[in-house]
Amino acid sequence: MSPIRIAITHGDTNGVGYEVIMRAFAEPEMLELCTPIIYGSPKVAAYHRKTLELEFNCNIIEHASEARDGVINLLTTFSEEVKVDLGIPTPEAGAAALAALNRAMMDWREGLFDALVTAPINKSTIQSDDFHFPGHTEYLEAATAGEGDEALMILMSGALRVALVTTHVPIANIAEAITREAIERKARIFHNTLQRDMRITGPRIAVLSLNPHCGDNGLLGSQEAEVIAPAVEALAAEGLQVFGPYAADGFFGSGHYAHFDGVLAMYHDQGLAPFKALAGDIGVNYTAGLPIVRTSPDHGTAYDIAGRGVADAASMRHAIYTAIDICRNRARYDEATANPLPKLYHERREDGDRSRFRRSTPQEN
Repeated sequence: MSPIRIAITHGDTNGVGYEVIMRAFAEPEMLELCTPIIYGSPKVAAYHRKTLELEFNCNIIEHASEARDGVINLLTTFSEEVKVDLGIPTPEAGAAALAALNRAMMDWREGLFDALVTAPINKSTIQSDDFHFPGHTEYLEAATAGEGDEALMILMSGALRVALVTTHVPIANIAEAITREAIERKARIFHNTLQRDMRITGPRIAVLSLNPHCGDNGLLGSQEAEVIAPAVEALAAEGLQVFGPYAADGFFGSGHYAHFDGVLAMYHDQGLAPFKALAGDIGVNYTAGLPIVRTSPDHGTAYDIAGRGVADAASMRHAIYTAIDICRNRARYDEATANPLPKLYHERREDGDRSRFRRSTPQEN
């Protein structure tokens, strides 16, 4: 079996992207797990290597098909000169990040790699006529439109997995974006992802409330009773093990999350603030629901420490590990479910024919 090919975009060239990539592959064992193809610039990489005084040897290529196993491959994404201003957001750095991302997606469509790992971008400087999205998640959803489901943002660290109903939405607009339909869609994607990509049978999902104290019986809001609880009940009726809503503060504060395979939060900071406090330096951002496997570190460009040689590569390393695991899990799951056996039935009885292996209803459990 050939090694899994991992495409890694260099992200914002003024941030810590190159540093965490270089440090991640400073461990020789990484090349036994995958074949990396870094989408970036040899000149920019050389600047970072010299500034950081890191050893970084790579095979420079012009096309992903030239990538070799057992070495770090650096694909020349663009030939233009890019000035590196470490720690400073610039339009040039944003354009360099977008060039790498666009080239990677073009190569993915040609089947030249198995999974994508993205180094952090600056969501402001990357904006252009070709990129008008709040982040990678929305960009990838648009780039694969019609080829999969909608994107679901999941933050992962060990057994803690937090997904979001809404992602990069201003606080003022969150309440109107929380609909029963949105919760049900995201929960189904989450359920399917836990089964296929994480290989969890019968995953248990906790759904958080929107308002403090679950709305206090309407005193602090009605979304729990009118929107979230009905969505949970409808999902349970479908046979999904979905529970809630739970007040977020008590849920995380009491460690209740440990009893579930996944947590569905209503908005960005409700889920990510406790996640990052609990995950430490090894959190991973995973874009689920799409045909492409994409992960990233759970931190940003870290301009404040760019070029100082102190960036921690743990999250980048775990993003690569996670991408490899998901590729393998998908392949195994798809192989196992490719040719399902026909349903078997009891002989006809008074209550009619029933599938021998039907899913029990919540009332029967």
